[in-house]
Amino acid sequence: MELFTRIEGFDWDSWNINKNKEKHIVTFAECEEVFFNSPIVVGEDKKHSSSEDRHYMLGKTDSGRLLFIVFTIRKNKIRVISARDMSKKERGAYHEQIEENTEV
Repeated sequence: MELFTRIEGFDWDSWNINKNKEKHIVTFAECEEVFFNSPIVVGEDKKHSSSEDRHYMLGKTDSGRLLFIVFTIRKNKIRVISARDMSKKERGAYHEQIEENTEV
């Protein structure tokens, strides 16, 4: 995916790591796993992209947990803004996109 061609890693700060863990019980390690697992669905988060380009990702952790992640890319590093379990609607969209993009 072209969006990730120049990525050099992740940009974490203590506030964001703790926010996702406390609010949604998602660890930074789980967030990173989603970026390395397939399949993923990535789109633009235009609704919340007033000052910088934001994107969302639907994907799964190594243990199969389905996560919705909002992120941006700053200086070739992925900065996770928010991470939580997918809603029922998001799970449906994720599975629908996977089915559409799977070759038979």
